[in-house]
Amino acid sequence: MKKIYMKTRLKNPMFWVNILVSIFTPILAYFGINGSDLTSWRSLFKLILDALKNPYVVGLVIVPLWNNIINPITNSITNYR
Repeated sequence: MKKIYMKTRLKNPMFWVNILVSIFTPILAYFGINGSDLTSWRSLFKLILDALKNPYVVGLVIVPLWNNIINPITNSITNYR
């Protein structure tokens, strides 16, 4: 049976770091914002809402998330060959 080892990945802290980077890097880059511009929770939530309203930005986030989930050393998205 072919599958992705999601239980193992979910326990790995680097998986979560990659998820956060995959989400926030394209959003910050698209809107031209750096970390020092986000000085309140309100500005962070507004940025996330603005990103969710823009289909292009949603696509920019989906691609690195997909790349974080797939296994690049196999021929498919599973962990087996």
